[in-house]
Amino acid sequence: MNKTFNQYNTAVANCKDIFIKKMKDYGTAWRILRTSSITDQIFIKAQRIRNIEDKGTQKINEDVRSEYIGIINYSIIGLIQLDFKSDARMDLPTDEVSKLYDKYSNEARSLMENKNHDYGEAWRDMRVSSLTDLILMKLLRIKQIEDNKGETILSEGVDANFHDMINYAIFALIKLSEI
Repeated sequence: MNKTFNQYNTAVANCKDIFIKKMKDYGTAWRILRTSSITDQIFIKAQRIRNIEDKGTQKINEDVRSEYIGIINYSIIGLIQLDFKSDARMDLPTDEVSKLYDKYSNEARSLMENKNHDYGEAWRDMRVSSLTDLILMKLLRIKQIEDNKGETILSEGVDANFHDMINYAIFALIKLSEI
């Protein structure tokens, strides 16, 4: 498990570094996005990965690793937006966003630790393409919840699906780094 924790932490640190650098370039322009727009941004990234996996080729010179990083970072944006619905500020200071990034990535890591306890590290025997499909399934679930105006009868909410997508994308990054 120590290997997984180290790999997980390395992946999160890389994602956060990119997130903060882009924030310095663009600010928190993402604050304008509704949850449905964030979901669609993640969908575009996951669908591109799936198309590349299915076709075996790509025409845009941007590897799938960057798309998984985008899925992780947009999922964290989604979690921030869910918690900040009543906060109208468009500009958030970098130190506040950095702490929020840590909060949500730590929540995802805790979830991963608990699931790894129960399931073992079953994800290590999965194909990367299956992780992509699970991300797409989670997105379809979120879209359905959004269509139901956030209401669920029995299922977990949007936040839980964002956490799962973070973990699936990190698992994909780990697996891709081992190829």
